[in-house]
Amino acid sequence: MKKRKQKILQNIPVEIKSIIKIPVTVPPNTSILEARDILVQHRIGRLVITIDKKPLGIVTEKDLARSVSIFSEKPLKKILVKEIMSKKLVSVPVEASVHDCAKLMKKHGISSVVVVNNKDKLVGVVTKTDLVSTFLVQSTAVLKISDVMSKKVITVEPDDSIFEVQSVLFNNKIRRVIVVKNKSPVGIITYRDFIPAKTLEAQRDLPLSQEIAEIVKNSQINEFNVNRLSYLLTFSAKDIMTKFPLILGPNEFVYTAAIMMIRHDISGIPVVNKKLVGIVTKTDIVNVLAEVKPR
Repeated sequence: MKKRKQKILQNIPVEIKSIIKIPVTVPPNTSILEARDILVQHRIGRLVITIDKKPLGIVTEKDLARSVSIFSEKPLKKILVKEIMSKKLVSVPVEASVHDCAKLMKKHGISSVVVVNNKDKLVGVVTKTDLVSTFLVQSTAVLKISDVMSKKVITVEPDDSIFEVQSVLFNNKIRRVIVVKNKSPVGIITYRDFIPAKTLEAQRDLPLSQEIAEIVKNSQINEFNVNRLSYLLTFSAKDIMTKFPLILGPNEFVYTAAIMMIRHDISGIPVVNKKLVGIVTKTDIVNVLAEVKPR
């Protein structure tokens, strides 16, 4: 007899108008320093750029992290959000479903979709966090973390330069990196860790020597430049990482991961079985929603 496939999601449809959030918006000429302050103050991951309530773009923590890189030659106070924002907005009407939003996030590799009315005016945003909350409503708790986690985990060491960490994030197109010691996670770094004042101010006020200035002028992130900067600058992964990250086992339920992400306002959790074996993220949970549509 063929074994019946377990049901992952319950048949509880959730309309996006019940989970839409009103985003924080700023005009295009806002400086990235102002944008940084707003993100830190509100503990949010994105700002929507608008004119007359029409969305023009989105600025995320990742965009800010790129703009404040030591490899940028332009003074921070002169960089405006319109110069760094993501202009290719993915939008949905208010009538769209949670499943629609999840499919779009998976297809475009994004963490939010903009909700607009029939006049293309901003109504709100739906984020991965909102979809993870929806997963909690629909989940049957039978799905194990080992079924959805990413087994390939990019890691750094505690003493690695923050510029090497930044390079790892950019070059691997990932949103977080695990800091390991003896194959065990001791910290985690996301783009948010590059946003606080101490990191920005350190980079803005750094007295550039002639050697560093030459590297900046070259304006390329590569292993050679990162290694040179590692010797010249003192900030390392251990200085900005979130220490003692939460961990989960591969046989625990995705439902548990979703609860922990929402409760602790985090987007990824290392998976450990004596040593680091993977990572489970909000993206993994959103992909479940994109693939499995409640009937």
